Amino acid sequence: MVVLVQLFSFKAAAISFSLDSIAEWGKFPRFCVNTYRWGDRFFNTYDSLYVVGSGTKFNVKLTTNSWLSNINFRLPNHRQVNMISDPSTSLGAYLTYLAVSVGYDINISKLLGGNGHSRQRYNFGFNCSLLGLEMYWENNGVGTSIKRFGSEKNLDIDFNGANMKRFGLDLYYFFNHKRYSQAAAFSFSKIQQRSQGSFYAGFSMYKQDIDINFSELSPEMLEQLPSWWDEHHYRVKTHNYGLRLGYGYNWAFARKWLLGVSVSPVIGIQQGYINSADKRTTFSAYNYAKLSVVWNSGRWFAGLVGDVDTAMVYDRETTFMSSNISFSVSAGWRFNLW
Repeated sequence: MVVLVQLFSFKAAAISFSLDSIAEWGKFPRFCVNTYRWGDRFFNTYDSLYVVGSGTKFNVKLTTNSWLSNINFRLPNHRQVNMISDPSTSLGAYLTYLAVSVGYDINISKLLGGNGHSRQRYNFGFNCSLLGLEMYWENNGVGTSIKRFGSEKNLDIDFNGANMKRFGLDLYYFFNHKRYSQAAAFSFSKIQQRSQGSFYAGFSMYKQDIDINFSELSPEMLEQLPSWWDEHHYRVKTHNYGLRLGYGYNWAFARKWLLGVSVSPVIGIQQGYINSADKRTTFSAYNYAKLSVVWNSGRWFAGLVGDVDTAMVYDRETTFMSSNISFSVSAGWRFNLW
């Protein structure tokens, strides 16, 4: 990787993609360069006593991510269904240029003959001092173990009928954007030199497609499910719109070390179909929680990030809650091509 970066750097230096050189190409290139510089000052200016840049435009990192899912139903007559997946591990690669990051994760547990769970997640992120933008697509074919079903507790029954898809977009504004950088704690593109926090607010839109098929369970277990569930399936297809409110804090507790925490619930409405052919509008709730420990040394960086994302679907008769719990370890290198 280092050899390739050095080769690209040599070629880029020969062509000279510096902003001053581009501005000399003509009026329109000069206008583009001036617009870029204005946007960089407006969207990405920090108080240098608290936050500084890394000195590079690019970074590349490898990430391993271990996760599990928890699915819980609250049914009529005080019945519950609780399922927990076995841990699964993915390997991902990410490339970041300035505020834009793209990456892809693949489930290596399945490739190595493990538990066979399937999880794919595509990410697009944009982060600057003023704003955070996140777009994602996730497909979980989750193999789980049933731990509780109706009145029966302490179970351990293999269950492979849960399939969940989600596509979402989040945009939010940092109020203390001069002194707090979320990118320093979770994207490794900035360096937080002094401790500081910030409230943030924005909106969230996401689409969810859930199909949990209980039909292969024993007749005794199926009798405990609601009678109106079509063919013993729990299906959800909704569009969700909500207000995202949060707070993040970065603690620079030692030289080269940073501890970051961020919590942001999303409250709104969901429109669509919840185990019914009738379209309805109901209450929507989601919560994001993150914790990170980051180490920076020159161009090298490493970090541990924990995420807990929790979604709730409520349709008067049934409450469905799902949580994805993940821990990722990342290591990477910052560099310039021009």
